[in-house]
Amino acid sequence: MRWLVGWSSIAASFGTAGRVAGHGAAHASDQGTYGSGNGYGSGSGYGSASGNGYGSGNGYGSGNGHGSGPAPDGWGDGPVRGGLADAGHPDEPGAADADRTVVPVGAQLLWGDPDPLWAVGDWRPDEIRTLTADPADPFTRLAVLGCCGATDEELRRALYAARGGALRHLTQWPGSYTAVVQAGRRITVVGDLAGARPVFYTPWASGTAYATAALPLADLIEAQLDIGHLAALLACPDSPEALGDGTPYVGVRRIPPGHALILREGSREITGYEPVASLAVAAPAADPALAVEGVREALVDAVRARLTAPRHAPETLPYDPGPVPGMGPADRRAARGAPAPVPGVGADLSGGSASATLALLAAGLPGAPGALRGRTGERLLAVTFNDLATPQGREPELERAHAIASDPRLHHVVVAAAEEALPYADLDGPLTDEPGPSLVFAARERRRLAAGSADHLTGHGARQVLDAHPARLADLLLDRRRRHLLRPTLALARSSPSEGDSPLGSLLPFLVPLTVYAAARRLARTPYRAGMEAAAARLRDGVPAEGPCSPVDASLAALTWSRPGPAAAWLTGEALAEVSIRLTAAAGRPPLSLRPGEARARAVLARHAADHRVFEQAVEVRSQRLHAPFLDNQVVRAARALPESLRVQPGARAAVLRGVLSSAGVRDLPPGWGATAHAPNESATRLGLRAALPHLLTLFTSPLLADAGLIEARVVRQALLDAADGRPVPLDGIAELVSMELWLGRLLARRGTCWTGTSTPRRRAVPTGVPLRRPALS
Repeated sequence: MRWLVGWSSIAASFGTAGRVAGHGAAHASDQGTYGSGNGYGSGSGYGSASGNGYGSGNGYGSGNGHGSGPAPDGWGDGPVRGGLADAGHPDEPGAADADRTVVPVGAQLLWGDPDPLWAVGDWRPDEIRTLTADPADPFTRLAVLGCCGATDEELRRALYAARGGALRHLTQWPGSYTAVVQAGRRITVVGDLAGARPVFYTPWASGTAYATAALPLADLIEAQLDIGHLAALLACPDSPEALGDGTPYVGVRRIPPGHALILREGSREITGYEPVASLAVAAPAADPALAVEGVREALVDAVRARLTAPRHAPETLPYDPGPVPGMGPADRRAARGAPAPVPGVGADLSGGSASATLALLAAGLPGAPGALRGRTGERLLAVTFNDLATPQGREPELERAHAIASDPRLHHVVVAAAEEALPYADLDGPLTDEPGPSLVFAARERRRLAAGSADHLTGHGARQVLDAHPARLADLLLDRRRRHLLRPTLALARSSPSEGDSPLGSLLPFLVPLTVYAAARRLARTPYRAGMEAAAARLRDGVPAEGPCSPVDASLAALTWSRPGPAAAWLTGEALAEVSIRLTAAAGRPPLSLRPGEARARAVLARHAADHRVFEQAVEVRSQRLHAPFLDNQVVRAARALPESLRVQPGARAAVLRGVLSSAGVRDLPPGWGATAHAPNESATRLGLRAALPHLLTLFTSPLLADAGLIEARVVRQALLDAADGRPVPLDGIAELVSMELWLGRLLARRGTCWTGTSTPRRRAVPTGVPLRRPALS
């Protein structure tokens, strides 16, 4: 884990005790400068439930008052330190103790007063870049944390533009990063377009503290759990109207994707940096060829930014020379005592179009993909996971992966595993910032990633970025482009299950297009307010449990402004009623886009980006960086420029990626490349449920979710039994319930905190446990 935190106060007269250069080693013994004692890789943090807090992070900032400041980039002649007064307001006891400061555990100071900025965790040296506009103006400066492909001159030009208020320049470089700008007492923290690099904030000490993680801020204010947000996360995970700007912690807020947080001496403002389309004049039709070329350039730049970054070689034994019967590469390295990943750059190679595109682009671009020790030349390490427990159904993908891996620029590694890598097989793991369904699959994914490289490319987000949400059919009707609905509706008709010899089976090719067209037309004619009120009424009436559905049923269910999530069927009536109140209140606040397809596509992308962030934390391998280029700002922008008429066509994502590879010189693709990727393996999930059933039943004997009033324990236990027996139960909903229960248990079991120097011995979130069930209204 890596994160950052910041602070801005309207005044410092009540004792913000900032530490600057020259205050002696006693004040700097636990801080140091870059490369000193408790810098990168501090173990007192986020990882285990019994650890000392939060593990590692994305950056911490804290701002003090009008004290003296350090050198332009925060580095003085001696130890540099900054901090916050331990006081919510001047009357608190901590305000009288000006020598006591609140600082993050294991932090590195990037710049000092006013408004110091901290980086916490195992950051690499090249992942933190700071610069000032002018040595004579030390308080106009920029910090970029993460993988950023900009040059120093481009950073300096963007700093000048951001000082004048033009924030979009800070988001146009390839890579995934967080930018923080200080211009006098104005602090600007810029989030990304997808939401994979979020920014959180909370009022504190007559000002505002910000961070790129929610748990440190929750520790800072000792926040309680927001049970309403947890209920919305289970009932409507894809509806930002229900989630709002909240987090699982009361008082900690999240800025929306595509926005920036601006702090002016404690006061805060949230502003968007993307241009808003006019509702009066339709946007000009985009040229499909130019749009695909834009996606190609953005993807190539995103991959190049990872390849041109400095290579990192974790301390490890020489590369595994060959196979051992019955053991995969990860098992062999673990047996030899070398858990660190292979040096260089690698990529997933599942056989799907997204991962194959990234692997082939990275292997073909100039650079140093990775030097495999003991081998000649530099080749990209491509990792394929082979599930031996349930091999049926994935043979075509594995064959395509082997065919793609025949490229001499790729070194192919197949990680094979059986029952030990099933879902729910190993439910022990680190504490993540927020709950997410990936917690139940983390051990399975970690086994695959452990065989990867120090920098590993994944195709996560390609479906949400490039594919068309079914609700975009309604957008086409709003634009009077009915003829573009023909091919997608016919494709749905062909994918629908056959009804055998019944009369309905012969009419199915005609009924499905009419049904889909009617649903799209109904959505196009439904105003946002009416759609939200209908969704709220549906929650109040109860949500029946639904089993697996066909592509037609899934598309019809998605043709709505808001729909319940797969876990909503097991929530209590009180929890559903509270979420319905949130939806009703949101009906009066229109979204950024009143076009249902665009609004739903943005919501699904934001949800996937948040889940990917939890996935990164849950499967984290020491010294490894996961990269998802499809979630980069420039790739998201280029994909949004694709015309809707192109996106809704069957096989549009594969066609776009084929064009990307063709223009990059890769034209020899295996047969079947671009076929629709397999759905999550239901057989493997059910096998994992059966194997872990005793543990899961014990977990839900007296669950914390029931204490909070969100579920009835006996109902969930029966659902677990039904799923293990093969009955039609939404397995995604069970994964969400189990993941949230696991997350709550890890959160309450932690004994550490993210802060030191506080008057409270352990300032941490949820100090009193899960709030008990509230009595129902009579």
